[in-house]
Amino acid sequence: MKEKKDKKIDSKEIFNQTNIITIVHDGQEYHLRITKANKLILTK
Repeated sequence: MKEKKDKKIDSKEIFNQTNIITIVHDGQEYHLRITKANKLILTK
């Protein structure tokens, strides 16, 4: 059986000139943002 590998995406690709993106998971919205300290925070 093949081992599944994690998918890697550079944050620059998904943020592309913005600091907040919205992710819809199972019908609910989550917001992923870059803080002033350049950290990532996911909130509902």
